[in-house]
Amino acid sequence: MTAPLNSQVAVITGGLGGIGSAIALELARRGADIAVCDLSTQNAEPLLSAVRAFNRRCRCDQVDVTDAGAVRAWLTTVTDDLGVPTLIVANAGTANAGALGVLEPQEWRRDLAVNLDGALYVAMYAARALVAVRRPGRIVFIGSWAATQVHPAIPTYCVSKAAVRMLMRCMATEYAPYGILVNEVAPGYVNSGLGAVGAEEEQVLSRQIPVGKLASARDVALQVAWLCDPGNEHVTGTTVLMDGGLSLIGRPP
Repeated sequence: MTAPLNSQVAVITGGLGGIGSAIALELARRGADIAVCDLSTQNAEPLLSAVRAFNRRCRCDQVDVTDAGAVRAWLTTVTDDLGVPTLIVANAGTANAGALGVLEPQEWRRDLAVNLDGALYVAMYAARALVAVRRPGRIVFIGSWAATQVHPAIPTYCVSKAAVRMLMRCMATEYAPYGILVNEVAPGYVNSGLGAVGAEEEQVLSRQIPVGKLASARDVALQVAWLCDPGNEHVTGTTVLMDGGLSLIGRPP
């Protein structure tokens, strides 16, 4: 039986973090070749070895997603090595704690540069390349339930993720005629990466989440893989909210 993502090339920013790595492994398991980038490639080998175990080609490159030229050059390198990326996952993110009363301009700019600008650059250049070669594709932004729920301690993160959601909708509208479907996966609390917590804090948070548990990185990866599946021909401009019901109670724990 042919894997559903055979002949696909996936690019994932922030690919060495917990969520990025889980996405890379899930897409590789389903047959895609994998290219990830991150600010450092020092700890790349475990992920690359795991991807190769699925008999998939893979690479990892050091890229600052806030540098448009670097992102564009990376996509060109990936294309030359693996082929035109058809599955694009804008995952790189950061969050600086600091209420607006103490926020420094450079902190504001950094969050927006990584979370919004970085997402735009990889999606924009990858979409243009797909149009140029007349190939369909899938773009998935990793957003957050914070796009619509105020988190007083991380306002820049909230603003940047709200902007990513509108970026997703604008891109979905523009690229639907080309067979490029654009969506967002918006997790609540994920016990991985930026949201990783210890066992005691996990128990406290779990009691405040309606479904009673935090999401895992693989939970997020499974939603991304569903949106990337070629059988998905109609879902575009959509946010897959996977917050365990947090938004139903209207406030962050």
